[in-house]
Amino acid sequence: MPFSKIRAVLLAAGLTLTASACSGTGGVPSSVPAANSDGTGSAAAVASPADTTSILKLLTKDVTIGSTVDPTNGDTGPRAVTVLQDSSGKLKKGQLLVCNFEDKSGTAGNGTTIEQFSPTASSKPTTFIQNSKIEGCDGSAESGADGYTYASGFTSKVMASFTDAGQLKKIYGTPITQPLGDGSAPQLSLYSADFIFIGNADTGALDSYSFGSYGSGHVTEIVNGFDVNKGSGWSALGPSGIAYWCGALPGAASCPYKHAADSLFVADGACNAVVEITHASSLLETDEITIEPGCKKFKCEYPKTSCAKLVKAGSPLDKPVAMAVLPNGNLIVANTANNTLVEMTQTGQVLDTKVVDKSKTPGIFGVAANGKDDADTVLFYTDTNTNTLHELEQ
Repeated sequence: MPFSKIRAVLLAAGLTLTASACSGTGGVPSSVPAANSDGTGSAAAVASPADTTSILKLLTKDVTIGSTVDPTNGDTGPRAVTVLQDSSGKLKKGQLLVCNFEDKSGTAGNGTTIEQFSPTASSKPTTFIQNSKIEGCDGSAESGADGYTYASGFTSKVMASFTDAGQLKKIYGTPITQPLGDGSAPQLSLYSADFIFIGNADTGALDSYSFGSYGSGHVTEIVNGFDVNKGSGWSALGPSGIAYWCGALPGAASCPYKHAADSLFVADGACNAVVEITHASSLLETDEITIEPGCKKFKCEYPKTSCAKLVKAGSPLDKPVAMAVLPNGNLIVANTANNTLVEMTQTGQVLDTKVVDKSKTPGIFGVAANGKDDADTVLFYTDTNTNTLHELEQ
C-alpha cells in the first residue's frame, strides 16, 4: 500500500483515539476544516475561537524576578525562559529556567548555563545546568513525558537532554545544524508521541524529535525554507519563537485530548512573520512542508493532513525572536528589534503592543506565559540589556 494511504489510515485512527480517549476542556470546536486546494489552508487543524480580550493591557505591573547572571561562572545574556509545569528531582512546578547565551565577558554564543529561579521578586539564580554541549544556549523546553530538560546550543550546534538533576543524558545532532531555540509538545492523545521542535538559524529548517512509547526516537527535518539572515551571535534571525498549542500551555503534562488543537506557531525575524504549522504532530517525513521566500506561501506534501498558513506578516512585527501562547490561546510575540511585546489572536488580529525596554539595543529574546485563565495570567520575559528576568502581572 502506498505510504500516503497508510498514513491516511493511521492518522484517521489516531484522530479517533484523540476524540474518545479523555474528556476535553471545552471551548474548542469539534469540526476539522479541510485544506484549501492550493495547500494554504489549515489542514486537519482545530482552531481555538478568537479571544479578543487583550491580556497584555491588563498586565500593568512589571516585577523584576532577579539577575540572570550565573553565580558560578558569570554567564550573561538571558534568552529562553521556561515555566516548569511539573515537579521532578531538583525542579519544582512553577519555577523558571533561563538560558544564558553569553559568557562573563558578554561574548555572544559563549554561554553554557541554565539558571533556575523561584517565580518571586528578588529571587537568586542557582545553576541548574553548566555544560559545553549547550554552548550558546538559546532554547530550553520541559518534557512532561520523561522529566528531562531539552536545551539547544547555537554555537555547539546540537540539542541536548538533561535529567531532572541537571546531568547530561543525550546529544542530538544532524539534521540539527544551528538551533535557534526549541519548544515542547505533550501527548495529543493517550496513543501519541511527545515532541520537541527545533528551528535552525543557518538552513531555515524546522526539526522534530518524537519520543515516548509512540515516538520514533530520532530527529526529522519536517519543514524547510524559512527565511534566515545568516547573522552571527545575537543578530542571527530565522525560525525561532516556537510555541505549541493544543488547548494547554506549552510544557503542560498533557493536552485536553478531546478535540485538541495541534498547532505549532513559529516566529521568523528574517521575514517578520508568524506562521502556523497545522496538525504538527502528524508530520512524519522529511521536508513535508516548504516555506517559500517571504514566509507567505507554502508547499505541502499532504495538504489534507498538515500544512502551513500565515498568521501575520509585517508591522507591528519587527524582528521577532521569541513567542508564547497565553492560556486563552492568544499569542505574545517578542519584537527583539524594538523590545516590544505584541499580542495577537491566532488569526493575526493585533490586540495590543507594549514596550518593555526603552533601550535602542535589542534585548528581549525570551518570553513565556503561565496561568489558567484571563484573570490569573502572568507573562515572563528576559532582558539581555540588564541581564534580568521579569514578570508582567495584573
